This record gives sequence, C-alpha cells and structure tokens, in this order.
Amino acid sequence: MSSNDDSTVRLTAWVRGRVQGVGFRWWTRSRALELGLVGQARNLDDGRVAVVAEGDRERCERLLGLLRGGETPGWVEEVVEQWGDPKGGFDGFVEA
Repeated sequence: MSSNDDSTVRLTAWVRGRVQGVGFRWWTRSRALELGLVGQARNLDDGRVAVVAEGDRERCERLLGLLRGGETPGWVEEVVEQWGDPKGGFDGFVEA
C-alpha cells in the first residue's frame, strides 16, 4: 500500500443556504471531477445539499474550501463537515 492510499478519506459536507434549484449540485459535481474525486451531491428534504466525496485528503479539503469560498451558485450560509474512512461504491461523481 502506497502512502497515497493512506491519505484516502471520505468527506461528508452538509451545505445550508439557497443551494437547491440554482445549479449548485452541477457546480459541485464539476469541481469534484476536476479534482479527481468520486461521490455525490444530493438535495435533502430540509433544503440542504449533502455532498459526499472520496479521494485524496488534500483534494477533499480543496473541495471543502470551494464549497465555502463564495463562488458557488446560489448562496451558502453554512457548511458542516464530517471526515471518515472511504467506503467506496461510487463510480464517478453524480448528482443524486
């Protein structure tokens, strides 16, 4: 196992604000694919978007920074993050 394998993580981010119906999931998918991450972005019933990304820790941190960076579609009020071990099961990055 290489040292890169040791840095593979799962980031779950719950994004609150005006993030549904504004292209936010598409934008997140595009950024994640540019970073080489796999996962999904999906709308939740309470108006938030849940983003799950797996890959290199540094790349996941870059995605988290983009989610908080003010350049997203809509308006992000808050991003709550959780880190864990990768679980796999993703093929690319999808809008769910």
